[in-house]
Amino acid sequence: MEQLLKITLIQTHLIWENVDVNISHFDKLIDAISESSDVIILPEMFSTGFSMNISIAEIMGGKSMKWLSRKAAEKNAAICGSLMIEENGKFYNRFIWMNPDGTSQTYNKRHCFRMANEHNYFTPGDEKIIIDYKGFKICPMVCYDLRFPVWSRNKIVDNEYAYDILLYVANWPERREFAWQQLLIARAIENLSFVVGVNRVGKDGFDIDYSGQSAIINMLGQKLTSLQSHKTAIETITINKTELQKYREQFPAHLDADAFEIVL
Repeated sequence: MEQLLKITLIQTHLIWENVDVNISHFDKLIDAISESSDVIILPEMFSTGFSMNISIAEIMGGKSMKWLSRKAAEKNAAICGSLMIEENGKFYNRFIWMNPDGTSQTYNKRHCFRMANEHNYFTPGDEKIIIDYKGFKICPMVCYDLRFPVWSRNKIVDNEYAYDILLYVANWPERREFAWQQLLIARAIENLSFVVGVNRVGKDGFDIDYSGQSAIINMLGQKLTSLQSHKTAIETITINKTELQKYREQFPAHLDADAFEIVL
């Protein structure tokens, strides 16, 4: 039997530093999804935009988390994206994976974008997570993490690949869109996995333009989605783990991979 997963990408503008308006905006977009889906993906810092204004950070029990839990239950789908979170006096750009039953998993962005001084406001994460969902293993990352292939490297654990899907949520500017597109492809090919990248569109509070270019890429580096740049758009794609496994068997590049350890 084939193993399938329906993934919905939501590419849209974000309202600068306005949690309530962004939640209302995504509430309508999610309600507009007409077909069933297993996973719904929102951009990085979907409730605020990519801001360094830590005074608007939320706590883990805050309104965005409560909203995610409610919408995941309503749609019977996992919903994910990143939020600005305060915890124990520290601030994190935190990826949230919310399950339909209200349970969640989190990943703190490892690589803070120093060109925007993110490293001066947010604490970097120090561990990866693998989410096991409906037979797929998913490795979440956030935006700038895309530039660091060692951190995202797929490893063999108990004779199986550590993950099947490498997932990036982002606020990646238009002026570097070529790098975004090429690196998504590279990560898919080198890790023999599906790669999902969800990026925003529009302008942020610093007048920076974002073109979107959200995509799902297969293990061959082929783009499966057709979202138009610069436009709010929603697209649902079904990916097939059986096809992925067959290709990995036919092209077992992992047998020649270099062993290494990451020192934090």
